[in-house]
Amino acid sequence: MCAALIGGMDRLHRDYMNEAEKSGVKLKCFTGKERKISGSLGNVDFVVLFTNKVSHKARKDVLDAVRGRDIPVLMHHSCGVSSLRKCLDEATS
Repeated sequence: MCAALIGGMDRLHRDYMNEAEKSGVKLKCFTGKERKISGSLGNVDFVVLFTNKVSHKARKDVLDAVRGRDIPVLMHHSCGVSSLRKCLDEATS
């Protein structure tokens, strides 16, 4: 299973990757500062979007990219590892 994480804190990148690995999910992390995230998403099973650490433009870019592709988007305002864990549990169960 493959997922994309949009937003979050740079200093927690390694923790996000470790948490996803524990859940058996390959995680692609984007801080939201990239110019075009939609081109880098590729084939993902679901997207986790941390809304407090991402620009409105990046959020819109991601939502436009997944529209019509039947890809679930899990949005959370907080960007901690526990929030990611909650999203991964919700998506993989």
